Amino acid sequence: MIPKLNIAIVGCGPGGLAAALFLKRQDHDVTIFEQFSKPLPVGSGLLIQPSGQAILEMLGLLDSIRSLASPVYHLHGISVEQNRRALDMQYSNTKEGTSALGIHRASLFSVLLQAVEKAGVPIVVNSKLVSVEERGSLITPIFERGAAGAPFDLLIDASGARSPLADGKVKRLDYGAFWATVDMPETHAIVPDALDQRYYRASQMAGIMPVGLNPATGKPGAAIFWSEKPENAKRFMSLGIDEFRRSYCSLWPEAKPFVSQLTSMEELTMAVYGHRTGRPSPIDRLIHVGDSWHCTSPQLGQGANMALIDAAALAMALEQSSSLSEATRAYRKLRAMHIRLYQMLSVVFTPLYQSDGVIKPWIRDMIIHHFARLPIIRRFIASTVSGSLALKIR
Repeated sequence: MIPKLNIAIVGCGPGGLAAALFLKRQDHDVTIFEQFSKPLPVGSGLLIQPSGQAILEMLGLLDSIRSLASPVYHLHGISVEQNRRALDMQYSNTKEGTSALGIHRASLFSVLLQAVEKAGVPIVVNSKLVSVEERGSLITPIFERGAAGAPFDLLIDASGARSPLADGKVKRLDYGAFWATVDMPETHAIVPDALDQRYYRASQMAGIMPVGLNPATGKPGAAIFWSEKPENAKRFMSLGIDEFRRSYCSLWPEAKPFVSQLTSMEELTMAVYGHRTGRPSPIDRLIHVGDSWHCTSPQLGQGANMALIDAAALAMALEQSSSLSEATRAYRKLRAMHIRLYQMLSVVFTPLYQSDGVIKPWIRDMIIHHFARLPIIRRFIASTVSGSLALKIR
């Protein structure tokens, strides 16, 4: 195992917080730097796949997460034009045989942050990363306010897709999504315990997912989303809440108990997605975790899960290596195949669910509707969505 290191982690997302916990438990000195004045989560709901749950279990946090989440046993979607299945996946077909966990990002964040604070890891706020300076065997993060002070043995960049240290240009995807969180209605007609969606071809998509506790109300909650092109966001917002509810329910009438809870467009938040698979840093003392290395669309629900896996792989590499350069190579080897595979799958699947075409969604509907229940395809889809394909971290 590598001797005790002085480590800087830039970014307070799931990957940065998980990395801090793993490395602190290995007795390294860890400091987190956060660009905002207070660490806060961004976004609404997400799925913690079985792959991500395994990492949270390693950290001893899975029970706390489960208490705030809702089990999601099924991914279900209907193409309304022909009333065909466009998404049909059950977690019972995975090797784990478990469910995903639908959770609000704020709940996941709070569990990780409380564990980091309990571990005594300091968080330095108002620290927006600009660059790094490497001198000999040390590295110093440079922030807008200046250098971090004393240099570090290792810098972990978990600052997200817009990191100034990330390699390669992010390709902005054609479609993003408006998100909001509402309370779960006492009665509704969507598929229970499922991420349920409706599509018109691939140009319109509406979805609803249970997220466990709604942090705003303390009641069981649901994330609702609506796909939209980023360049149309301003015009879309100007239409008003009545028009949004009308459009949503026109595609999906059964969603009315959910969208009727929204009273203004300000309750909706636009998420814009990008794709990039960066090359690993040539500097051994700079390691990327999560979106600063690999970012993609949310179609496979892997963003936060991949960041958690990165954190665990990095800790494993440091624990099993005798030098930092050896650990860096081991980390890249552990993650390379899994990352490449899911980046490639995202490129293939995203246009099937968010694009302007007609042919691709037709192919999607034909394949899913007629073949997705064949055992071999069913197992492949389940393994893909659960995050277990080519995964070396267990």
